[in-house]
Amino acid sequence: MARLYADEQFPYQVVEHLRDLGHNVLTVQEAGNANLKIPDDEVLAFGSSNERVILTLNRRDLKRLHRLQRTHAGIIICTDDADRSRLAQRIHAAILAAELLANTLISVVRPVG
Repeated sequence: MARLYADEQFPYQVVEHLRDLGHNVLTVQEAGNANLKIPDDEVLAFGSSNERVILTLNRRDLKRLHRLQRTHAGIIICTDDADRSRLAQRIHAAILAAELLANTLISVVRPVG
């Protein structure tokens, strides 16, 4: 399964669900990087240097970084969903469907309705 790095605002309940699905998820807090106001490009660099795909709700800024910095371990941008299990299932399905995670931007959106 995937090696992921959940940024500071990413919901911990989703992290737990992803772990239950077999993913190796490291949070910013577990890495000792919480409350340090680390810029997004450094979060991406940390993830890449540790071969971890960034997991974030920060869609706009990480899309921009992907355009500027094409070499990275991968980025998964998500729209938030109060149903944390459903969000984890969509992320899991997107990971399984991806041929490659490195240097890829994957968008996981909440269904309408």
